[in-house]
Amino acid sequence: MTTRRSTTVLRYVALVVLAALFCLPFYVIVRNAFSTNANITSAQWNWLPDQLDLTNLDSLLANDSIGILRAMFNSAVMAVLQTGGTVVVSLLAGYALARHTHRLSRFLLGLTLFTLMVPAATTFVPMFIITAQFGWIDTFRGLVVPGMFSAFATYLFRQSFLDFPTELEDASLIDGCNPWSSFWRIVVPNSRGIIAAVGTIVLIGSWNAFLWPSLVGRDATRTLQVALSQFMTSQGVRYPELFMGSLVAIVPMVFVFLFLQRYLVRGLTTSGLR
Repeated sequence: MTTRRSTTVLRYVALVVLAALFCLPFYVIVRNAFSTNANITSAQWNWLPDQLDLTNLDSLLANDSIGILRAMFNSAVMAVLQTGGTVVVSLLAGYALARHTHRLSRFLLGLTLFTLMVPAATTFVPMFIITAQFGWIDTFRGLVVPGMFSAFATYLFRQSFLDFPTELEDASLIDGCNPWSSFWRIVVPNSRGIIAAVGTIVLIGSWNAFLWPSLVGRDATRTLQVALSQFMTSQGVRYPELFMGSLVAIVPMVFVFLFLQRYLVRGLTTSGLR
C-alpha cells in the first residue's frame, strides 16, 4: 500500500514538473509582453516586471507599417481555407485508400507515406516556381492551394476508415444509396471525431506557418507570423512589441485548442494510431 502511494506521489510530482516546464515559455511571453525594453534586456532576472507597461498593445496596434490587424485577418482566412481544403482532400483520399486494397492502391499509399520523408523545405523552390507561373504570388490561392494536400492527414483518415464498419455502408447501399451518397450520409457524419482532430491539427499548423507565407505573401496577404518577423531587423529587435504580438497570436489558438481538445484526443484514439 505504501509503495503504491509513493508511486502515485512520484507520478504527480513528475506531472507537475513537466507541466511547469511546458508553461514556462508561455509565462516568459506574458511577462515580457507587459514589460519595458529595459526590463526585458536587463541582466538581472525578475519573475515579475518592475513596472507593467500597458502601452505595448497600443504601440503594436498603432504601427501602420506592420498592420497587425490586417495580418491577423489574413492568417485567419488562410487557416480556415487551408483547413477546409485539406480536410476535404485528405478525407476523400484516405477513404479511397482504405476501401480500395488492390495493388495500385497499395502503391499510392506507399508513395503518399514516402512524401513524409521528404523535407518540406526542399519542395518550396519547385512549388514557388509553379505558383509564380500561375500568377498566384501575393494571393490567397498561392497561400492555400499548395498546402491543401497532407500525407499525414490522409494517413490518419485511412487508419480511421479501416476500423469503420463496412456493414453500415452495405446497409445504405441496400436502402438505395449510391457509393457517393453513402459516403457523405453515413461515413462522414460518423467520423466527426477524426475530422475534428485533423482539422484542429491543420488549423494550428496553418495559423503558425511562416516559411511558405514569407515566400508567397506580400503586402496584401502578409500573415501574422510574417508580420511579427518585421520586429526583428538588422538594427535590433523590438522586444516589447514582438512579445505582445506573440501573445496576441497565441490567444486564438489557445481557445481553439481548449474547445476542440476532447475531439482531438477522441479522434486520434480512434484513428488506428493507438
